[in-house]
Amino acid sequence: MQTKQTSGDPSSSPSVNSPESGVRPVSTDALDEVTDRQSAAGKTIGVSSPTRPADLSTQCVHAGERRQKDSGSISTPIYSAATFTFESTDDLMRFVNGEEQREEYGRYGNPNERSVEAKIAALEKCEEAIVYGSGMAAIVGLLMTKLSAGDEIVFFDQCYHRSREFCAKHLSRFGVITRQVTTGDFDAMEAAINDNTRMLVSESPTNPHLSVIDLERFAAVGNANEVETLSDATLATPYNLNPTEYGVDYVLHSATKYLGGHNDLIAGVICGRSEQLESVRNMRGILGNISTPHNLYLLERGMKTFELRMQRQNENGLAIARFLESHPRVDRVYYPGLESHPTHAIAAAQMRGFGGLITFTIRDADWKQTADVVDAARIPRIAPSLGGVESLIEQPLVMSYFHCTPEDRKRFGIDDNMIRMSCGIENSEDLIADLDQALSV
Repeated sequence: MQTKQTSGDPSSSPSVNSPESGVRPVSTDALDEVTDRQSAAGKTIGVSSPTRPADLSTQCVHAGERRQKDSGSISTPIYSAATFTFESTDDLMRFVNGEEQREEYGRYGNPNERSVEAKIAALEKCEEAIVYGSGMAAIVGLLMTKLSAGDEIVFFDQCYHRSREFCAKHLSRFGVITRQVTTGDFDAMEAAINDNTRMLVSESPTNPHLSVIDLERFAAVGNANEVETLSDATLATPYNLNPTEYGVDYVLHSATKYLGGHNDLIAGVICGRSEQLESVRNMRGILGNISTPHNLYLLERGMKTFELRMQRQNENGLAIARFLESHPRVDRVYYPGLESHPTHAIAAAQMRGFGGLITFTIRDADWKQTADVVDAARIPRIAPSLGGVESLIEQPLVMSYFHCTPEDRKRFGIDDNMIRMSCGIENSEDLIADLDQALSV
C-alpha cells in the first residue's frame, strides 16, 4: 500500500498538454533516481543532465541501457546464453556474497532482461519491473506469489476474460476465493473485503468497454483495509497514466501490446516497489516463466519509438471515435476521450491521453450483419490483440466469447453487434474513409 504522490505538470500550454491533443506533458519526474540506483547495481547509467530531468522520449531511447555496450555496439546485443561463467572461485564468491551484480543462470536473469526491466521501470516511475513471457504469466506470477490457500481476491467485473478464468477456475483449486463486484462500485468492493482479502484488482481502462477507474479511490480502499492493489494499465500505457502516482501497489502490462508496439513479440511485466517485488522475482526464478533474449531485444527496440507511436495512436483513437459517434449506423461508441462515455470525467482528470482502442456497436444489427462490417474493412486486419502499428479489428462475440453462453455474454456486456478496433499509426483520414465505406455495406 502507498500514499498518493503528487505528479503535477509545470507546462502552461493547455493546447499542447491537454489529453485531447494526444501529446504527453513534459515529464518532471527525476529519471536520475532510477538510473543512479541501477548504475550503482552495475546495470545502467543515467541519461539526465544535472539540471534537467530527461523527458519521456529520451527515457524511451536511453533509460536502462549502458552508454558504452559490448564491442561498442549502439544497440544492446542479444545474449543467447543459458548460463554465465565465472573467471575463478574468488569471482564466484564475490557474486555469492552480493559484492558484484551479474548474471548466473538464464532462468534467474539475462542482460537483455535487465536492460528492458530498467527501461520499463523508468517509464512507469517505479523502483523495479519484472519481465515475464506474457502478460498472463505476469499476473499469474504475482498472484501465485502473494496468495495462499484461504486467501481472497476482489476483482472489478470488467476485466480480461483470461484473468477472470484463471482466478475463478484455477486459483480456486488452490483454495483461493475470487469475488467480483461491479466495475467502479467502491461500496461493493469495500463490502466484499474481509479479513482474508489480500489483493484488489482493476483494469483501467477496461477491455472492451474502456471504463476508467478512479485509481486514487481504488488505492485508498486498499490502504484503509491493508490490502494490496494491482492495476492492469495495458490500455493506458505509461504514456497516458502512471498508476503508482495514485498509490497503487502493482502495475501490470501486457508488453505484447503498446510497449512492444509491432505485433512481433509476447511479453508481460509487473512494476512496483523493490521490497514488494523481491518475493515475486524469486518465484519467477522457480516457475521459469521468463521471456527469451530475442523477444527482449525486440521489446527494447520497440520501446525506443514508444512515445512517437502513442502520440499518433492517441490522435487516431480520438479522431476515429468522434467520427464513429457521428455516424448514423453506429449506435454507441465506448471511448473514454468522448464526453458521452460514462467515465469520461475520471479519464480527463487522471489520463494524459486516451489510447488507440475503440469499441462500438452497429445500430439494429445482428451478429452476422456486424460481421459484414468487419469483413468490409480494408485497412484493419481481423485479429485479436491491440497496440501495434497496424490497425486491427474484431468482433468480441466471435473472437473471444463465442463459446460462452448467451447469459454469460450478457453478464459480461458482450453484445452481438459489438466491434472492437485497435487503431495503429496509419493516417487517420485513411482509416476513417475505410470505416465509412465498411459501414455502408
